[in-house]
Amino acid sequence: MINSITKLYIKKYGLLLLPILLYISCKKELSWSSNTWSTYKADEKSTSYSPLDQIDVSNVGQLENIWNFHADDVADGEEPAVSSQANPIIIDGVMYANSRNQTVYAINAKTGEKIWAFKTLEEGEPTAASRGVTYWEEGDDKRILYSAGNNLVAINAITGELISTFGENGKVNLNVGVRDDPEKISVTLTTPGSIYNDLIIIGSRLPDFYGAPPGYVRAYNIKTGELVWTFHTIPHPGEPGYETWPPEAYKYAGGVNCWAGMSIDSERGMVFLALGSPSYDFYGADRIGANLYGNSVLALDAATGGYKWHFQTVHHDIWDYDLPCPPNLVTFNHEGKEVDAVAQATKQGFIFVLDRDTGEPIFPVEERKVSASNLPGEVAYETQPFPLKPAPFVRQSMTENDLNHYSDADYDSILKQFRSLRYEGLFTPPDLKGTLSMPATRGGANWGGLAFDPETYFLYIRGNNLPEIQTIVDADKHFAAQNNTRFELGRVTYEKHCVACHGAGKQGMMSDVPSLVDLKSRMPESQTLQKIQQGGGKMPGYKGVITEREERALLAFLYDLQDASTEDPQISSDAEKPIRYMNITPYRTWSDPSGSPALKTPWNTLNALNLTTGEYEWQIPLGNDEELQEEGGMYTGLLARSGPMVTAGGLVFISGAEDKKIWAFNKKTGEMVWEQELPAANNANVCSYFIDGKQYIALSVGGTKENPSGSIMAFALR
Repeated sequence: MINSITKLYIKKYGLLLLPILLYISCKKELSWSSNTWSTYKADEKSTSYSPLDQIDVSNVGQLENIWNFHADDVADGEEPAVSSQANPIIIDGVMYANSRNQTVYAINAKTGEKIWAFKTLEEGEPTAASRGVTYWEEGDDKRILYSAGNNLVAINAITGELISTFGENGKVNLNVGVRDDPEKISVTLTTPGSIYNDLIIIGSRLPDFYGAPPGYVRAYNIKTGELVWTFHTIPHPGEPGYETWPPEAYKYAGGVNCWAGMSIDSERGMVFLALGSPSYDFYGADRIGANLYGNSVLALDAATGGYKWHFQTVHHDIWDYDLPCPPNLVTFNHEGKEVDAVAQATKQGFIFVLDRDTGEPIFPVEERKVSASNLPGEVAYETQPFPLKPAPFVRQSMTENDLNHYSDADYDSILKQFRSLRYEGLFTPPDLKGTLSMPATRGGANWGGLAFDPETYFLYIRGNNLPEIQTIVDADKHFAAQNNTRFELGRVTYEKHCVACHGAGKQGMMSDVPSLVDLKSRMPESQTLQKIQQGGGKMPGYKGVITEREERALLAFLYDLQDASTEDPQISSDAEKPIRYMNITPYRTWSDPSGSPALKTPWNTLNALNLTTGEYEWQIPLGNDEELQEEGGMYTGLLARSGPMVTAGGLVFISGAEDKKIWAFNKKTGEMVWEQELPAANNANVCSYFIDGKQYIALSVGGTKENPSGSIMAFALR
């Protein structure tokens, strides 16, 4: 069989090398049974590409659920683990994956049987969303590295035991080594670290709020846990980019963290990072300037952390347009030549294609003048970069004609609201009158990222079409307590930090955000305090962002302690406080009074981009709300964050929407050729691997009442 790797070499070097290539192909086939999907998103280049082709367009309809592995770290009766973001990796026939509770499992990838499990966190300790683990080996030394709480942990991949010589008894405290007091901050990971030789390079997850720490990028020695290098994403004096901030901003500014992931080019010895926005996301009067390296693709020397180049996709971000997924390292034919490039998708719906050595755009990019801010003290950047090619993969504007009309009353309501808002297209600044943001904080790409097919030079990307309303308030005035009780301070603290996700009634706003109603019957106050400080699920840790006094008050509100006496009264001060404007309605799709999206469908699409031409070959709605689908009409599309996987078998696999489906599409045409209903919602990327002559498709799935811990499902041909 001539596999896809052989085909690639034939295309590049010709048929004269066919005998040698066939020999290499056979050797490669054997190695596939070991390491076809050995790291997050398939490989160090984040391609999400599988070279396997046993499952193809002709037989994918025969896929069956071969085995299910059920995690066992959530007790029966507890709230199901709805977040299922882990992308399993497979090494030598063993699958490694972590659960919502950050238990790491080693699983027989052929049968689904558990080999071992390692639980780092003590009972009740908060857990955070995690997208997988990292594998490293040198001879007989085989390690799994992953995050749990505020720690980077190393365990033996064979036995599942802590490696005591790494850090302090197997753990490195991620709070240590950042600018701020490690006792007063919470630094975690969502996306696994990347390997370069004997280094693990990591980003960080931080709260997007005033007082957040900076998102330094760090590299640790995998054997010892020793910190090897640090890159200051908010530059220090004398470092490139320092002049793009106010003087000494490095002492107080936060954010600019790599939460979405990175990619490695081992041959060049370079690491490519996707960086987030500075904090606070929607108001930057204390950080006037372009704010490097916020919202930048950043290339560093992987061995030393030395600066190579950067490309900033948003200057002085005030829209929360942080880069949401790892850069893809791609090689494609451009103007008759093969070029090595970096492809970066954004929340705005752009794809920037950059030269891998220099960071220069391969397709033209122009700086366009954008609207000025009206907020006191704010200075919006005058221009923003717009790639002329490829075209945006999501909608970037809307008019009255784009409003849904499910009923006259609902339509009249959103039409009136639309006309009352400030809206001047993409990059309309936040405003006290209210602003329409399109695409918004959950628009465009998300952490699932892109898939790149090296055979066809196609990129596949999921895109969300989701407008939001930015409601800007003076935080101190808007959240002023009505009295001096601890309960009242807790109420306004909840309104300020929690209501956007958990809702005004504590009911939870999305499927992966839990309800806090009657929390006192389900969780002791000590555990809730840990979650507030360190984060849990999608929520980042707020330690250092809110005060200890606010923590106690928030507990009083969450546990309905309305008789709590006045304690720790606010110390008055004559010092003038800076105005802190806040967006109090982020991360909410703009909807009509009945709860239906205000924007017409599709709300989510799957897109196939031909990098050679810079044009889209096809774009289709992805996911479906049957209640809102027009009779006989196309699918509505549904909000989702996971990304696609493309295979040499001519298929694109993807899942992740609320309709609980996994699909396979013909990668050439976009035709759906297979679908399977899942037992629960899924938010994870799909993977593929090869064992004993059989190709498998696998993914993590959320929990149910019957199986609250969640599961991993594997599919194959019988």
